[in-house]
Amino acid sequence: MKVIVIIPAAGLGTRMTSAPGALGKKPLVSKQFAGLQGISVLARTLAKFAENREISQIYVALRKGDIASFRERLEKEIPEILEKSPVFLEGGEHRQQSVANALAAVSAGTGDVILVHDAVRPFVTEEMIHDVIDAASKYGAAIAGVPAVDTIKQVERTSVGALIKSTIPREKVVMAQTPQGFRYEVLRKAFDEAEADGFLGTDEASLVERSGHPVAVVMGSARNIKITTPADLELAEFYLQHS
Repeated sequence: MKVIVIIPAAGLGTRMTSAPGALGKKPLVSKQFAGLQGISVLARTLAKFAENREISQIYVALRKGDIASFRERLEKEIPEILEKSPVFLEGGEHRQQSVANALAAVSAGTGDVILVHDAVRPFVTEEMIHDVIDAASKYGAAIAGVPAVDTIKQVERTSVGALIKSTIPREKVVMAQTPQGFRYEVLRKAFDEAEADGFLGTDEASLVERSGHPVAVVMGSARNIKITTPADLELAEFYLQHS
């Protein structure tokens, strides 16, 4: 069984702006290229998969203009990643298209596992990766997730704001993380159906759910944060300092 990971990293990271109150609130670099103790967030994420013996190959979807410059940056930051022979390819306008582009490029067969992981979740652990691979192989589809700790409200958007419609029991809710893993044939079918119907999902699991295949959940971690804002970057710096 091969395990291939796809890292969609073509986003612009529009929420990664300067701190509130800063003159003009000028955008910083895209979140995946932001520095985290001198090393880009994306490089730190890739390192977790490059050093994992269960991973056969890594595909990274980037904006076309970023491919050459990121490869050069990677050679300076963590050159060991290149020993895994990662494939850098052009991503799309949104996450689903980036993953689709990579999925079209991979060489995989029935029973092989495809992982998809956020470019900006650099604190994923070896145990989490293993658990998702194991569950995806067994059930066909699996994601990492954590129980909700806050009260969850379903709301209705109106012209004057949001109005609460109901309270959703927390025991019925998990907060989805990545990696998300799927047997190749399950994910391929879900993507083909979504493309045929013009459906755009929020993550890969939503496409697989729509395709009628159950998705298992394995325990993620509160530390497996998605870095999307300057505050997240500060928290990531804290985690690194106390790891």
